[in-house]
Amino acid sequence: MKLPVDTEQVMTFAEQGWEMVKGYAPRLAMGIVIFIVGLIVIRMITGAMKRLFDRKDYDETLERFLLSLTRMLLKAALIITVISTLGVQMTTFVALLGGAGLAIGMALSGTLQNFAAGVMLLIFRPYKVGDVIETQGHTGKVEEIQIFNTIMKTPDNKTIIIPNGQVANDSMVNYNTQTTRRVDWAIGIGYDDDIDLAKKVIIEVINKDQRILKDPEPFIAVAELADSSVNFTLRVWVESADYWGVYFDNLEAIKKALDANDISIPYPQTDVHLHTVEK
Repeated sequence: MKLPVDTEQVMTFAEQGWEMVKGYAPRLAMGIVIFIVGLIVIRMITGAMKRLFDRKDYDETLERFLLSLTRMLLKAALIITVISTLGVQMTTFVALLGGAGLAIGMALSGTLQNFAAGVMLLIFRPYKVGDVIETQGHTGKVEEIQIFNTIMKTPDNKTIIIPNGQVANDSMVNYNTQTTRRVDWAIGIGYDDDIDLAKKVIIEVINKDQRILKDPEPFIAVAELADSSVNFTLRVWVESADYWGVYFDNLEAIKKALDANDISIPYPQTDVHLHTVEK
């Protein structure tokens, strides 16, 4: 069964559609032009920023983050401009976008906090890739500073991933900000040993190590008269990179030198006196 076709009505619809296309085509063309030109401008801006960062020798992690963030913000502004050019009511669009943003923000509050902390860490740079830091009960070398996390590698080759929010809101020790560090030892000798001789032997060992700085000069003094020993405090200054090598090498050398001079390093002990009681 064939339905009757109203030719006049079809022509009316076609004319209305054509008029709509003719009215909308300039906006569509303008939107396409704005989008293409906008992408070119964004590429030019980010390219200029990258050249500036390269001349100023910026940290690579910070450079990548700023370029990515700038590119994202500019593209978002471009899309909003194109939508506005096409005649979409921006009030409704912005209201929907705001509601979605609020819901997402509440759901991802912790993630956004880590993001904001990552931005602060990258801008103020309390540490950089390659630094050895101590934070959140962990000590290790910074391998990467990401937007949400800081990745560290411990001396025993374990990977530690710490959220940036925790790093930014807690105390932190950076072992690489200073070029020199002080090495401390606590060394005990027996009460029957010669204090002056012990100090002389220890200083002779220290003076043989060329890694130990002469300024400030090494310091040694009696620090404590303990239960079983006379304890010295020994302090020297070294380049930061030599810290552990100097510590372990000289600890062994001091022990051998004291043994060679018959100076004892006592261990905790208790003297027990027995008395005979006559009945």
